[in-house]
Amino acid sequence: MSDLHRLIKNKLDEKKKSTVELLQKMVQEESTRGSEYRAQAVVIEKCRELGMDLDIWEVQDHELKEHLFYRCDRTDFKGNPNLTAILKGTGGGRSLILNGHIDVVPEGDRTDWKVDPYSGTVIDGKLYGRGSTDMKGGTASLLLAIEIIQELESPLKGDIIFQSVIEEESGGTGTLSALLRGYTADGAVIPEPTNMKIFPKQQGSMWFRLAVKGKAAHGGTRYEGVNAIEKGFSVMTALKNLERERNGRVHDPLYEKVPIPLPINIGKIESGKWPSSVPDLAVIEGRVGVGPWETMDDVEREIEECLSALGEVDPWFMDHPVEIEWFGGRWQPSDLSPEHPIMISLKAKFKEVMSTEPVIEASPWGTDGGILYQGGGIPVVVFGPGKTELAHDANEYIELEKVFQAAEVLSLFIIDWCNGKD
Repeated sequence: MSDLHRLIKNKLDEKKKSTVELLQKMVQEESTRGSEYRAQAVVIEKCRELGMDLDIWEVQDHELKEHLFYRCDRTDFKGNPNLTAILKGTGGGRSLILNGHIDVVPEGDRTDWKVDPYSGTVIDGKLYGRGSTDMKGGTASLLLAIEIIQELESPLKGDIIFQSVIEEESGGTGTLSALLRGYTADGAVIPEPTNMKIFPKQQGSMWFRLAVKGKAAHGGTRYEGVNAIEKGFSVMTALKNLERERNGRVHDPLYEKVPIPLPINIGKIESGKWPSSVPDLAVIEGRVGVGPWETMDDVEREIEECLSALGEVDPWFMDHPVEIEWFGGRWQPSDLSPEHPIMISLKAKFKEVMSTEPVIEASPWGTDGGILYQGGGIPVVVFGPGKTELAHDANEYIELEKVFQAAEVLSLFIIDWCNGKD
């Protein structure tokens, strides 16, 4: 172990208790969509304590709405600010964006939780609560790494650009706003819950809404109508077949262990107004995955062609075609070579800390990294503590030891990256 690594480990041990307390404060402040400000205030205060240069601003809808990546259905961001905090380097090094999102998905049915979802309760080394894994635990790792580097009193050459953004869960508005505000860098790390795997590539995704038409009738003479729900089954079957076809074309070795690299998920169905009536409309909402090698336009076209072909197997759809709307958030894909310099550095520091080679895979979901990569030309790596399968689930938790391990890896990596030259 190098002298630098030993110093980092000593600093980390000193700060474990305070890091747990910081993460608890973040989790205890509910930061679902439109209520991000209280948890963001905790992060802002920590960055002030670290002596970083702060830029705090409210996203303006009118500044983003013409951008190709902007698909947000929220127009009022007042009172829920974005944050960028900068630790300036001495010059001559590589800059680095450390990007985390403060927003969380709703907690769902509270009766499914064994503890209060906003308690931050620690049980057997695991901190429970909505957002603990996705992704306040990763943000805690970033802040701990920055604090350790600060206290080493060995200035970096390159700038650290820490970001805590809103609206990631709904399409990345906060990160897009930061990018358009001028924040760019030579590289970026997003500590989403990868279970300490390293993702150089990530899937993109987009939401769709389908209107499936039927013909209303009395339930007692349902044969006089056409049930939109039943027609909806045909639509979902066609999409399932398309999913199978699309995934059969995936040959990227980084997706070998991902069961469904490019899923088409049905997440919401609404139909019918009365039990004794045949429904004349079914509305189906879902999400389609976009491969790192694909474009949004190409995937849109493939879905639309699939729906247009329904009339070939069911004449009803010839005269009553399914209507599709691409709505809500969309997450851009990113496609970084596993041999990019940022990957080489991160892999080496992972091995130094963990004494084993890291697992390199492609992300099965999207992050704000796609916006940085596609919109800013920034090489992005996704790496962080927390288990992917716990994100958005009841009884979400994060193993605190993983938070500390990620911070240790990131501390060494940041020093190496920011003191290097392209």
